[in-house]
Amino acid sequence: MPSFSYRGRTATGSASEGEIEAASATAAAQLLAEGGIVPIDIVATSSARQTARRRRGPGGRAPDLDDLLLFSRQMYALERAGVPILRALSGLARGTRNLRMSHVIGQIAESLEAGRTLAAAFGEHPRIFPTLFVSIVNVGETTGRLAEAFATLGEYLALELETRRRIKAAVRYPIFVLTAITLAIAVINIVVIPAFAAVFTRFDLELPWATRLLIAVSDFFVHGWPFLLAGIVGAVVATRAYLRTEPGRLRWDRLKLRLPLVGDILLRATLARFARSFAMSYRSGVPLLQTLSTVARAVDNAYIGQHVNGMRSGIERGDTLTRTANATGLFTPLTLQMLAVGEETGAVDDLMQEVAAYYEREVDYDLKQLSDTIEPVLIVAVGIMVLIVALGVFVPMWDLTQIARR
Repeated sequence: MPSFSYRGRTATGSASEGEIEAASATAAAQLLAEGGIVPIDIVATSSARQTARRRRGPGGRAPDLDDLLLFSRQMYALERAGVPILRALSGLARGTRNLRMSHVIGQIAESLEAGRTLAAAFGEHPRIFPTLFVSIVNVGETTGRLAEAFATLGEYLALELETRRRIKAAVRYPIFVLTAITLAIAVINIVVIPAFAAVFTRFDLELPWATRLLIAVSDFFVHGWPFLLAGIVGAVVATRAYLRTEPGRLRWDRLKLRLPLVGDILLRATLARFARSFAMSYRSGVPLLQTLSTVARAVDNAYIGQHVNGMRSGIERGDTLTRTANATGLFTPLTLQMLAVGEETGAVDDLMQEVAAYYEREVDYDLKQLSDTIEPVLIVAVGIMVLIVALGVFVPMWDLTQIARR
């Protein structure tokens, strides 16, 4: 955000000078007046370092869903209170703790001063503000209901954040257990098995297959760890590069929905996001075809988005919304029935809101049962690992005990 040096007088008549950040000289004067300072002279400070910093942007973490939620609620409160948009953005830029978010808000204020619309200013930052966010702001700006648009966005982002938190809480225990198992396997192969292998090599014993397997794996861990590390790093880099491509992301998003135990939960959570996004966009006055295009990008799943774009193509051909939704094969019969009733009664947005609530209730129930479902699988995995280690270590130790007795 631009910086201005100022000279002024306080309410008591004493001189005051310093620097202030604001979107423009007018905004700086308003901020000074609010602080009880009558500005006499305001000059923009210019330096190569400040210019480079404005272009590059500050460091820090990227804004996340929490930052967007807080921004939407603040904008709703300021718009409802009748605060001018430039003044509101300037205040939020100064009060936002996230440096990148503050920088982006300042750039939005500059775009507004340059004559762009608010939605166009948001659209210049697609990595921060998703397509759905920009579309709802555009509708609110066009219809003069910007405060309601930010209120709707706040409700949607709050529900989206709650759903993500539930999913993270449900998978936290399995991830912890799998991490512990991985560390245990590494310690056993690097420390424990080599110690026993040194003992076994002193005696001429016929080692069982489990022991030979453990020793072979341990030797690979101990002597071949550079190749193992290089292979893991190469696989991670190659996978991330492939997932950045359109076919890679499409296949991965499709695979996620077919994973055992969690695939069905992810599918229902994505469909809930689709239904709620659709209801919000349609209720805000976005045309149906534009709503489907926006929601296809908002569901954050390329596979689901492809089917939503297929619904858009079907509607362009003259099919009904229910028929195109049925052709995707993603929705349950109850959902299709509610969608058909919504088309007949003209309350598609209300019925889609009910569909979103229905899916969210199912996701909530499945997430509560997920730990109970995964726990037996993890116990069996740990049991198999313990059995292999026991067969590989204690059977030869039993033979050594028999030799020592003889």
